[in-house]
Amino acid sequence: MSRSEAPSRPGSAGAPALRLLGSELGLLLGRLRIRAGLVVLAAVPVLIAVVVRTFGGPDNPGEGPPFLSDVTQNGLFIAFTALTVELPLFLPLAIGVVAGDSIAGEAQQGTLRYLLVAPAGRTRLTLVKLVSVLIFCLVAAFTVAVTAWVVGAALFPLHDVPLLSGGTISAGEALWRGVGVAVYVGLSLAGLSAIGVFVSTMTDVPIAAMASTVGLAITSQILDAIPQVSAIHPWLPTHYWLAFGDLLREPVDLSVMGRGLALQLAYVVVFGAAAWARFTTRDVLS
Repeated sequence: MSRSEAPSRPGSAGAPALRLLGSELGLLLGRLRIRAGLVVLAAVPVLIAVVVRTFGGPDNPGEGPPFLSDVTQNGLFIAFTALTVELPLFLPLAIGVVAGDSIAGEAQQGTLRYLLVAPAGRTRLTLVKLVSVLIFCLVAAFTVAVTAWVVGAALFPLHDVPLLSGGTISAGEALWRGVGVAVYVGLSLAGLSAIGVFVSTMTDVPIAAMASTVGLAITSQILDAIPQVSAIHPWLPTHYWLAFGDLLREPVDLSVMGRGLALQLAYVVVFGAAAWARFTTRDVLS
């Protein structure tokens, strides 16, 4: 769906923010490249399941991605494996594309001035763009998880799930914890999405904003792996991405996940405010 069709968009005077947000999400999820990106995200758990079903799991426990050796005994583990595999690159890439295109894409297509004249208002438009990208973070995470649960149930048995701390929980409880894992993964991408929206306000070239956002995610992960700079690790946006493993222990300790979510909230507040400040003061020429 092209932004050239923007006159049909409910951005007229007095349109409530929720209506504008609904329209934005509809346009976002209706784009072919976004749907194609979600298909790629969904293909990873399918590929993992088919490969393990065809060739079996690793010869030795602990080989390959986390939880992979458990997939043959329980299809629920595919979701945990797929999310772990996709967090370093595929999910940040999807978020980078959406966030980087949020403002810069409008400017490149020449629809940004129309949205401001409508008037959506710069503050409202910034907020809607940011919230829509945050919602997409959850959509992306659940796309991976739900696909993994479906293919896991189709190709493998579903039994009680052994926990990382020992003991087992029922498949039903494991599924609910899996929902918690997907929510945490989605929210863990919130800081990156806010950074992407901020970068998008600084350029009219979407690909530059996308590349900068994804490059920052990769740089953060590289720094997080270097012990010499361990002092900055807790402040890196990617540091707590894999803390969801605490949901697979008994008792569940949410302290590390809480620090991770607090860090993401800080990034959203700081870079969301920076995006608003930049966008409300910039000259919009397209």
